[in-house]
Amino acid sequence: MLNKKGFKKGVAYVALFGVMAGSSFGVVSYVSGKAVPTGVTSTANPSATAASEGTNTNEGNTILNTSSVSTSKVEDVSGLVTEVMPSIVSITCTSGGMQQGYYGSQGSGNSVSAGTGIIVSQDKKNLYVATNNHVVEGASSVAVTFHDGTKVDATVKGTASSSDLAVVQIPLDSIKEETKNAIRIATLGDSNKAKVGEMVVAIGNALGYGQSVTVGYLSAKDREVQTDDYTMNLLQTDAAINPGNSGGALLNASGQVVGINSAKYSSEEVEGIGYAIPISYAIPIINDLISQEKVSEEDQGYLGVRFYEVTGKVSASFNIPDGIFISSVVENSPAAKAGLRAGDVVTSIDGRSVSKQEQFQEVLQTKAAGTKIQLTIQRQSGTKYSEKTISVTLGKKSDYAASDSSNSSNEENRNSQREQNPYYYFYKNGQ
Repeated sequence: MLNKKGFKKGVAYVALFGVMAGSSFGVVSYVSGKAVPTGVTSTANPSATAASEGTNTNEGNTILNTSSVSTSKVEDVSGLVTEVMPSIVSITCTSGGMQQGYYGSQGSGNSVSAGTGIIVSQDKKNLYVATNNHVVEGASSVAVTFHDGTKVDATVKGTASSSDLAVVQIPLDSIKEETKNAIRIATLGDSNKAKVGEMVVAIGNALGYGQSVTVGYLSAKDREVQTDDYTMNLLQTDAAINPGNSGGALLNASGQVVGINSAKYSSEEVEGIGYAIPISYAIPIINDLISQEKVSEEDQGYLGVRFYEVTGKVSASFNIPDGIFISSVVENSPAAKAGLRAGDVVTSIDGRSVSKQEQFQEVLQTKAAGTKIQLTIQRQSGTKYSEKTISVTLGKKSDYAASDSSNSSNEENRNSQREQNPYYYFYKNGQ
């Protein structure tokens, strides 16, 4: 487990990279989104989109073209970069706080950090850029610089901290026509089909100096990376990932985005290990962030379950799938009415994978009461689990407060603290 300072045994750490400028410029490592007419779609795997498909139209605004990358492999990396670079932006974030000065003195002021983003979609009013959550986290203001050097103000549309993903939006009417003609929507690939050993190209705002290019190979897939904030299965590459590269594109030899650059493993004994979020994993989350509207706590939907995440140890000990384990269902709740049962394991909500408690909560917090959601679950039958899809119409929490409170009180009276241990459920039920 890595702490936020990123150190493990004093030397090894995974850093989520941004670049920060204070009183002097320096490098800082960090360890740690209504329906859209044109959704984020994988060109290589169109079914991967979670938003509705359509044609790029924006009623009066110049249409942004999709990057015209050939499906045949580009042998000359410079040609590939020329095609893709208009899809990449630099992101500059300003945040307030205490600043460390010379001789240990401290004072209030603004810090400026830099990262990278990928143009992924547009609708009638806005342009959407995907990046890492840690690039924009805590920012009081965000600015985007396009390929032609034009800089515009932007806002954070949504974040998914447990997946280290975020979407930044820019009003189309704030972008000059010349710039609209110069930029492109990125071509997204299918990271599930990426092969270990194939060439990859990383583009990003390294050190905050502007976009740069590094080349390497896809070293491994499904590498588990764990920090204080999340655990994810990432793509591993030996293409250099440096401070400021966060949120940038990892491309295959056809110029398709297969990953979003996110982290680097650093050690006195290790070289050339960088990580990227697989694009096939990221697409449904990005679509959610684009389409979601902020929901007040009062209006948030209510499901009516108690749950915990299935850790690796629990999964191995009891041979159950990774996901969110439903330990109990509140009587007469939306979950109960839809047929959810204790023992079910939720693996996705509306196509978005959920394997961590934070992911499960993040998704539910964006859903208003009355919203119908699709839960993909694994249900035990004998010694095996089978997949089912269950539709649930979320209720309003205030309508179930009395029942939920009574149920919780009774359960607390019946059970000791050991009930909170996931192992207890299985031993209690003879599994």
